[in-house]
Amino acid sequence: MTPSAKREAVRIMTEEHQVSIKRACQAARLSRAAYYKPRVDRSERDREVVDALNEIVAVEMRWGFWKCFDRLRAMGRTWNHKKVYRVYCQLRLNHQRRAKRRLPGRPRQSMIVVPQMNSVWALDFMHDALYCGRAIRTLNVIDEANRECLGIDIATSIPALRVVRFVEQLIEVHGKPKAIRCDNGPELTSYAFTEWCKEHDIELRFIQPGKPDQNAFIERFNRTYREEVLNAFLFDAISDVREVTDGWVERYNEIRPHDALGTLPPARYREKLIAAEALL
Repeated sequence: MTPSAKREAVRIMTEEHQVSIKRACQAARLSRAAYYKPRVDRSERDREVVDALNEIVAVEMRWGFWKCFDRLRAMGRTWNHKKVYRVYCQLRLNHQRRAKRRLPGRPRQSMIVVPQMNSVWALDFMHDALYCGRAIRTLNVIDEANRECLGIDIATSIPALRVVRFVEQLIEVHGKPKAIRCDNGPELTSYAFTEWCKEHDIELRFIQPGKPDQNAFIERFNRTYREEVLNAFLFDAISDVREVTDGWVERYNEIRPHDALGTLPPARYREKLIAAEALL
């Protein structure tokens, strides 16, 4: 316990439980001299140091302790480094200050659908947890032309290289897309993923930060997946999530009517698009 907490304990014992000060100090292991000592308001005692440090860090936000201390000495302040460092730590200036990640300006992405397979794929991540509390992530990929779910990768961690491998597997099955629509997540803006897309001549369409409506098709798919799978079951292992998800994806593509496709499931609508392309 801190001295102030011990002093408060002594006060409670003496005032509320009618214990003598001597016995209360012995129980709290606080000397009577410390109990009778007048309290000092540290905030007022260190007011000058606090104001001086705040004045410096308000301008020089990246300075460390010793630069601030040297600046105080240059300003004629005679406090020793121990006192200044104590106040410096109380102000939490010794903690690393993270700068906000700056994202490049993104053009607004329109939601015009090209009725052609593999024209635009949409990617997005989802988070959930197993029954034991272990966190899991999913990477969902759909084709915007017919809203078909091309695949869902599920793991505890999905770094950029795993994203690349998963997209490569989808390309082997469905063919290469002309463009990929995604948000500004660190895995999707990483050098590994952006360079891979550049090498394979795949356009990356990053939505504007904080504008999920510019990736509305995958966001609507995420809601359906969460309601019908993630929120509908309790999973004990990742293998259980994958098993249920695989069966659900098959039903979603082959059976489930989609209102935006005229109540046709994505697989039937894909056949319709392919037939229309053959006539052109």
